[in-house]
Amino acid sequence: MKHRNLARSLALLLGITAMTVQADNKKDTELAVFAGGCFWCMEPPYDKLEGVVSTTSGYTGGSAEDANYKAVSAGGTGHYEAIQIEYEPSVVSYEELLRVFWFNIDPLDDRGQFCDMGSQYLSAIFPKNEGEQVLAETSKAQIGPDDAQADVVKTRILPATTFYAAEDYHQDYYKKNPVRYKFYRWNCGRDARLKALWGESAGGSH
Repeated sequence: MKHRNLARSLALLLGITAMTVQADNKKDTELAVFAGGCFWCMEPPYDKLEGVVSTTSGYTGGSAEDANYKAVSAGGTGHYEAIQIEYEPSVVSYEELLRVFWFNIDPLDDRGQFCDMGSQYLSAIFPKNEGEQVLAETSKAQIGPDDAQADVVKTRILPATTFYAAEDYHQDYYKKNPVRYKFYRWNCGRDARLKALWGESAGGSH
């Protein structure tokens, strides 16, 4: 009986130790949310950025609950197409995420983004705390494509609200449907406009 109890105690101890090690090895992550028009196009630059764990396309900023593509696309929900980025702050900073954000949007557009028009396609940053708010405001003030001044930057900085993940078929769309994705992106004139704004820094995470 003593041996059996000892074995049970040892097994329990090993189990607790394993759980502790697993918890210690788990890297701390944070979430950031940005809206830059079509969420398909905002995933790639972050997915290739070191320190980014995952990206999720979705909807945020509005008051409507259980947001879905049909409702948001129709307008009137108040939601933006957006992406949620899970990242490791020890590897990549929020400032770097902001830098990548600016190089992948047209901050001068107050009607939408590129070929997509409507409030659901407007660009926005959704800071979740005062620190991110300050960093977002600072980056907006410093943003400077050659033909822009800070007072004409239309990108909004809004309080973070509930983020609703988009339907499964929207996640990693550029990987699942590479031909359609590339055609959409080219047809929308996204890369041409980004290059006109940002030169060699356009569209990348480098």
